[in-house]
Amino acid sequence: MSDPKPVGVTLLVLYSPRLEECRRFYRHLGLGFTAEQHGQGPEHYAAVLPGGTVFELYPARPGRQTDALRLGLAVDATTATPALTPGRHILTDPDGRTVEVHAT
Repeated sequence: MSDPKPVGVTLLVLYSPRLEECRRFYRHLGLGFTAEQHGQGPEHYAAVLPGGTVFELYPARPGRQTDALRLGLAVDATTATPALTPGRHILTDPDGRTVEVHAT
């Protein structure tokens, strides 16, 4: 039996009823978003993380649970707004998701 190949994350999509507030929250952590729309799909925001993972924010449909997720992000402490002290920070985004930030 051979060793399994490493698995990587290529896409992370968050659904939000507070799309603009979430975009600002994650932008303040250093993510650079661009507005996108694919065909007749909804307008949304996308950021490409180091390593190529795409992080997208989509509008949530009514009744969709959006807070049942915990994220861990590594960020540059000096580019966060406001700047963060180096170390671990537990934040909450506008939809109530726990965001564990490792600031370096």
